[in-house]
Amino acid sequence: MRVALGVEYDGSGFRGWQTQPGGGTVQDALEVALGRIAGGAVDVVCAGRTDAGVHATAQVVHFDTSLERPLSAWVRGVNTYLPAAVSVRWAHPVADGFHARFSAYGRRYRYILINRPQRTGVWHGRAGWYHHPLDVESMRRAAAMLLGEHDFSAFRAAGCQARSPVKTIRQANVMRFGEMIAFDFEAGAFLHHMVRNLVGSLVYVGQGKHPPEWMAQVLKARDRRLAAPTFSAAGLYLVGVTYEQHWGLPAGEDNLLVCVSGTL
Repeated sequence: MRVALGVEYDGSGFRGWQTQPGGGTVQDALEVALGRIAGGAVDVVCAGRTDAGVHATAQVVHFDTSLERPLSAWVRGVNTYLPAAVSVRWAHPVADGFHARFSAYGRRYRYILINRPQRTGVWHGRAGWYHHPLDVESMRRAAAMLLGEHDFSAFRAAGCQARSPVKTIRQANVMRFGEMIAFDFEAGAFLHHMVRNLVGSLVYVGQGKHPPEWMAQVLKARDRRLAAPTFSAAGLYLVGVTYEQHWGLPAGEDNLLVCVSGTL
């Protein structure tokens, strides 16, 4: 049978999602824990591979197993063997045709930025930080220029392996909650470092280095050298993956910041 899992993790202590020599990744930790319950090796496939230091509140994975286990075993049982920074939130049986990555038609990322003169202590490793005051309204106007289908080569990492730089952004928004700023992006898929590169350029606009219209100019130029440097991984979260309803998966909860703002 094929099982889908909803997983959350604090990525600050991991070398990213994808397994690699030497271990230390979220995938490594999850596969070891699953193997303890399954009684043998388990391979998992995720909806979106996150880099070192990037977090997730709504990662989705799938794996195949020939063993009959109650769904609670894939949640509470697996959590028993996971490090404290990783947790399985739910398990759901799915048809063999389901694929955590290829069946997804939408992904949502949120970047959390602390905007104050002093660096953060409580949010260290879990939020970005920028010391100069930022104009959220200017950043919001700049973000609106990203909506729709565009060639995002200017915001693509040099080592990106995506076949095409053309992506369609359905949501790009910027909100302030006191000293905290949230950047929200939704698209079918993203390029490597795309969100962090977009945030870096939006911060340039917020600081007043460029007007909002500059974002459209950089986008049109398709030249990575014209955009801002890649922003810190610490504030980036995968907060949602969208699938067709017929797969029957639980709806992702976009609840990051609820306890802080009380408004999301």
